[in-house]
Amino acid sequence: MGASGYSGLELTKLLLHHPAVHIDRLFANTSAGRKVADVYPWLAGQIDKIYDEYSLDMACASDLLFLALPSGEAMNLVPELLQKGKKIIDLGGDFRLREASTYERYYHRPHKAADLLASAVYGLPEWNHDRIRTTSLLANPGCYPTSALLPLLPLLKEQLILDEGIVVNSLSGVSGAGRSASTDLSFVEVNESAKAYKVGQHQHIPEINETLQSIIKRPITVTFVPHLIPLNRGIYTSMYATLAKGISSDDIERAYRNSYGKSPFVRVSSSAIPELKNVVHTNFVDIGFRVDGAGNRLMVFSAIDNLLKGAAGQAVQNMNLMFGFDETEGLL
Repeated sequence: MGASGYSGLELTKLLLHHPAVHIDRLFANTSAGRKVADVYPWLAGQIDKIYDEYSLDMACASDLLFLALPSGEAMNLVPELLQKGKKIIDLGGDFRLREASTYERYYHRPHKAADLLASAVYGLPEWNHDRIRTTSLLANPGCYPTSALLPLLPLLKEQLILDEGIVVNSLSGVSGAGRSASTDLSFVEVNESAKAYKVGQHQHIPEINETLQSIIKRPITVTFVPHLIPLNRGIYTSMYATLAKGISSDDIERAYRNSYGKSPFVRVSSSAIPELKNVVHTNFVDIGFRVDGAGNRLMVFSAIDNLLKGAAGQAVQNMNLMFGFDETEGLL
């Protein structure tokens, strides 16, 4: 559902080449009734389907449904789909937070399926493997949180950095805002510029904090500031934290190796600083770090493709776990 948006397009491209998947239906709203190849000509010859208007009966013919919808829409569909025994991966924000009151504060709308929040599993594969394998309702992480959580979690888990004073600055390409037209996102407005936005009120602030706290099991709050930059895709995140006493670069490298030594899509380097050009159009996250000259401040950097590891690619990675496929199937 939402198959004609940017994330929906990436999902379509990935699933077309997944050996264990057959795409049954592609649902869309504004593109309903149009041929997929007319909306996205580069898919001509690869898929001969028309975008359908959503129907519960048609949806229930499938084993799994991806919801690539604007936040606020999935909550209207998920309860009925779960009652029909369907498995769901929601790429929106409707089921990422545990408390309806927090959702309503940051998303500015009432939550219509609050009773399902506690049962939804947050789909960060590197940290929630076991729960992902058994869930029917998976909340795919946001793109910004993915870029911050993966670098920070090993450091906090092993208490290599202090819990206080963590700063996260993220730079995002324009596709992160979705495909809908907007003056603020037009070429003339975005090109040759950069700006911070939703400062102090971005919906990914509670997602980052809640996820850190749920995994680390202690209260942690970070300062998160998103920025828009004139790129089509990609997220570059810089994080700053105070090292615990006596911690060295070797300790940092060891913590990442302990956490991600068997994670196929996490690449960590103690020497190279990540670059977006090395991750776009892939499901990888690249992580690098430096200890400052004074020896007590850590700088960590990450790069991901917001439409893949930050959305569709991670959703397919989660699907692979849910259905017992190899975690990398269809992604390498």
